[in-house]
Amino acid sequence: MSLRHAVLGLLARRPMTGYELARQFDLSLANAWHARHSQIYPELAKLEDLGLVEVVEQGARRSRTFDVTEAGREELRRWLTETEPVRTQRSETGVRWFLMFLLDPADRRAVLEREMAFLDAQAEGLRAIDERIDAAPQPQPFRPTVDLGLRVNAVMRDWLAEQLDDASSTEAPGR
Repeated sequence: MSLRHAVLGLLARRPMTGYELARQFDLSLANAWHARHSQIYPELAKLEDLGLVEVVEQGARRSRTFDVTEAGREELRRWLTETEPVRTQRSETGVRWFLMFLLDPADRRAVLEREMAFLDAQAEGLRAIDERIDAAPQPQPFRPTVDLGLRVNAVMRDWLAEQLDDASSTEAPGR
């Protein structure tokens, strides 16, 4: 995924400042992509140079509100419909879950409990987003992805719970 297309997609919903974009990343795309302010502002400048976004409002303290242009909407459409996504991903969590079976049962149990606590907190955050969507005055197009996040979270938590049940009776291989 490219930061460029994530920014275009968020701006396609509504015009935003760089600060608002960073908040939207945290509220909507955090599970798929993390972007810091220091990444967003240079990307906005590049998009503006390419004619894919434009400044539609100047605010206090040099705040600028950006909106996607027709060329930007077309680029987003092209990327979504014509470009094959990169299917390989790096996931430190995935590597840790793969390797945790090398640990002795007590250490494995600690790792599993920590992971389950993280998933519980993540699910709580997703439920809070879901409630904000319910309270929103207009329909929110990203509701299905919140539902997907909750479902994936539940599957991962169930798998971790199974491994936790097995952790006390299984010895680490290769020791």
